[in-house]
Amino acid sequence: MLAHADYLLQLHQIDLDYVRDMGAYFNNLPQTGHADTAFRLRRYSVVSMRDGVVCDEQRQTFCQSSDVNGFQGDVLRQFEPLESTLISSKGMLQLCQGFQEANQLDDGHEIEIHQIRIITQGSPSLVAPEGIHQDGFAHIAIVGIARHNIQGGDFMVFRGKGEKAMFNEKLRDGEVAMLADDKLWHYAKPIKIIDTNDIGYMDVFVLTAKGSA
Repeated sequence: MLAHADYLLQLHQIDLDYVRDMGAYFNNLPQTGHADTAFRLRRYSVVSMRDGVVCDEQRQTFCQSSDVNGFQGDVLRQFEPLESTLISSKGMLQLCQGFQEANQLDDGHEIEIHQIRIITQGSPSLVAPEGIHQDGFAHIAIVGIARHNIQGGDFMVFRGKGEKAMFNEKLRDGEVAMLADDKLWHYAKPIKIIDTNDIGYMDVFVLTAKGSA
């Protein structure tokens, strides 16, 4: 029998009451000052699970190699942290605990969390400006929190960069797509506004973790 960490792609669902609670925190996301600041608001924190508690590791500096991120690779990016009440919420516990268990991560194993709102107004906004890519980790999870006044944004998973998508779906509120980042590639389609009299946005969490030592 395969161990949990041997999966390629899994889908999970977060309790919708927790999704609504966590969704309120996306209304307070700051601009970042980075290359994508015009259309992506973001907070970022590193946490770990210890004895069933989400612990803030107090680190907000993020950098990816240009080998995996041709858009903002080799750039040291500093973000404001997730709000402390969000980190200590029941929804975040359910999310991180599920991620830890699915990937067989030891207590204390670092989990990086990106809290992102992608905004669209006039022209379509790129959800994944780096194109079809890997993030340079062993495990990742994309968590749908909210979609407002948009079309597009479909999450796509590929066995190889030049292959046809093996998964192509809009993630509904609370749906979690976990995948083996070192074995699969992923992408999300641009989002486009529906009613130009209102703003359009998509809210997601992205969780990443390196492999166990």
